[in-house]
Amino acid sequence: MIEKLPKHSIQNNFNENKLSHKTQPINRQFETFIEDALKKVDGETRVSFSNHAQKRLDQHGFTLNEQDMTRLDEAVQTLADKGSKQSLILYDDMALIASIQNRKVITALKSNEMNEVTNIDSAIQVKKEKI
Repeated sequence: MIEKLPKHSIQNNFNENKLSHKTQPINRQFETFIEDALKKVDGETRVSFSNHAQKRLDQHGFTLNEQDMTRLDEAVQTLADKGSKQSLILYDDMALIASIQNRKVITALKSNEMNEVTNIDSAIQVKKEKI
């Protein structure tokens, strides 16, 4: 026959387990290591896109292939080597504003829609290779 326990003892056991789970540190080092490794190519961190920038790319119908990403990676590395922090990258008919230190494109727009750009310390024009 199953013995019924008082309701408060079940609740107390639940709360004790819940508290002990919260106090145990979670080791995310391996997960972080994997994420960082996936972002790198030949030891260099790849350029990534903020959610805002990705939405703008989609909105304007821009798609970037592996060759495009390689060119952007090279442009960002060139800017980083020169000490840039916030830069305008003109690529094909796109204008990209990027945080060079974070290697992240912050926003994207059509270059012909660009009226003024502020808070940048550098700019680079990247020629898209014609096939």
